[in-house]
Amino acid sequence: MNVGVAFAKQSAQFWIRIEVPDGATVQQVIEQSGLLDQFPEIDLAVNRVGIFGALTKLDKPVKDGDRVEVYRPIHPDAELLDRKDG
Repeated sequence: MNVGVAFAKQSAQFWIRIEVPDGATVQQVIEQSGLLDQFPEIDLAVNRVGIFGALTKLDKPVKDGDRVEVYRPIHPDAELLDRKDG
């Protein structure tokens, strides 16, 4: 089955479609995608994950056409970090 994997941070974005076996879990999809190799700062014990914007667990099986997303932690003062004085 064909699924997508997405991750974004301020300086980079990752989007890939991959073929996975029936019954593959969110975690297996993320690991197979190469995302963790490209972004070693991702810690699946910390980062939340979802499918099409809905939070889910790593052991949830995916369905054909799903988009698995890895979310980066949001800094409590995120709105202030991007503001420029002046």
